[in-house]
Amino acid sequence: MLATAALTFAQSGLARVLRPGDVTVDATAGNGHDTLFLARRTAPGGVVHCFDVQAEALARTGSLLARAGLADAARLHACGHERLREVLPADVCGRVRAVVFNLGFLPGGPGGDAAVVTRPETTLAALAAAQAVLAPDGLVAVVCYTGHAGGLEEAAAVATWCAGLDFAAWRAARYELANKPGDAIIAWLLERAAGKKTATG
Repeated sequence: MLATAALTFAQSGLARVLRPGDVTVDATAGNGHDTLFLARRTAPGGVVHCFDVQAEALARTGSLLARAGLADAARLHACGHERLREVLPADVCGRVRAVVFNLGFLPGGPGGDAAVVTRPETTLAALAAAQAVLAPDGLVAVVCYTGHAGGLEEAAAVATWCAGLDFAAWRAARYELANKPGDAIIAWLLERAAGKKTATG
C-alpha cells in the first residue's frame, strides 16, 4: 500500500523517541492502529490517551487493544482532539512524549461516518494543544490524507503551520511520495528541541 510509506516514516521517528512508561496521545483514534503502536512501544507502564468524536472509532480502538492484551494501556476520550490540553491530567502536561495525528475520516467497515472528517480549524487548535503538552525532545507525527472533501485545504493549513514553527525550538520534516498517482499522502514529523519552550508551550 502506498499509504504505508508515510506511516513508516512517521512510525520510524516515533520509535526513536518512545520508551517504556511514556505518556503519549493518539489524537485521532480511528481504527486504533496508532494507539496499538504507541501502547506496544511504551509498555510496560505507558499510557496512551486516545481522542475521537465517533463512538465507533473508540469502540474499534478498545477492541483492538483488548485483543492485544493492552486494554489497560489506554484512556479513551470521546471528544475532539482540539480539547486534548484541557482533558489530559494536569500532571502529564509537559511530559507527553509523542502526539500522533492521522487526518481524514474513519475508514473501513460499518459504523463510521465518512462525512465526519477532521477540519483545519480544529486540527490547528489540536496542534497548538500538542505543543503545549509535549515534553522536551518530544515528537508530533501528522499524516495528512488529501482524498476527502477539504483534505487538500487541511493539508495546506498544516503545512503553513509547520513552516511557521520557531526554528530555534522545533525541527519540522516533511515526507511525501512525489510520483504517487492520485491523492497525496503527506507525513510530518515535528520534534521539539531539548529544553525549548514556545509561546504556546
